[in-house]
Amino acid sequence: MNERDWKQPDDKSNASAAASSKPGVNQARDVSTGTAIRIKYKHSLAIRWMHWINFPLLVVMIYSGLLIYWADSQYEGLNAHRVYRVGFGSWTLFRLFPPWLYNNLHLKFQLAKGLGYHFFFMWFFALNGMAYVLYTFFSGEWRGLLPTRHSFLEAVEVTLQDLGLRKRHPSQRKFHGAQQIAYTAVILMGAGSLLTGLAIYKPAQLHAITALLGGYEMARWFHFWLTIGYVGFFLVHVAQVIRAGWNNFRAMIVGYQISPGERAKHNEHSL
Repeated sequence: MNERDWKQPDDKSNASAAASSKPGVNQARDVSTGTAIRIKYKHSLAIRWMHWINFPLLVVMIYSGLLIYWADSQYEGLNAHRVYRVGFGSWTLFRLFPPWLYNNLHLKFQLAKGLGYHFFFMWFFALNGMAYVLYTFFSGEWRGLLPTRHSFLEAVEVTLQDLGLRKRHPSQRKFHGAQQIAYTAVILMGAGSLLTGLAIYKPAQLHAITALLGGYEMARWFHFWLTIGYVGFFLVHVAQVIRAGWNNFRAMIVGYQISPGERAKHNEHSL
């Protein structure tokens, strides 16, 4: 791009130039073809930092959790509580994390390492999460993040559109209904992970929290399935990022989203 070929559109040559007057939105236009691009500020520096800090922290927490879970799951049915399974009552459909997983990933006999990593990095995970909540509150971004009464219907529409069963795109704003529900849910899951984790970490000192959760074993059960929820969210999130393409991913790195603008009009130049 050079100065001879590109310029900022003015109100006379481009009817969509008014969009460039919006905060965080700029436009450039190719004089020869009339093709315009929109450069929109999408994610603040704080959001980007907290997002990319949270990713490795979550990976370490899940990895160390697997090391801890091995000690409970190495012999099927050995432990009376049998927290890490899918079933009802005394009937078990299957237990998660089979032996081949630990053997192939070399996760066996590392309980002390798992506990050390988990109890160390959990504080950074908690601080990053609290910083995110405080930032969204004081910056006002929570207004676009919290679900509204239209979010659930819009989430269904977005799902149908993603599955190819609906052609009309959802409303174009920073967070559509499905994202509002998913991102709010993952924040609540983070709070739940913190509370259940503290109840497991210090069950005697924090006995009130442990009791409210239904006891030590129930706290472990909640903590475990919240982790499974994180994994599910992560897989869907990555799939959606891939589907959205490089432009959306780049916006979370540099803060700006670049998209095609309306074709510039040349009414005055053609006369």
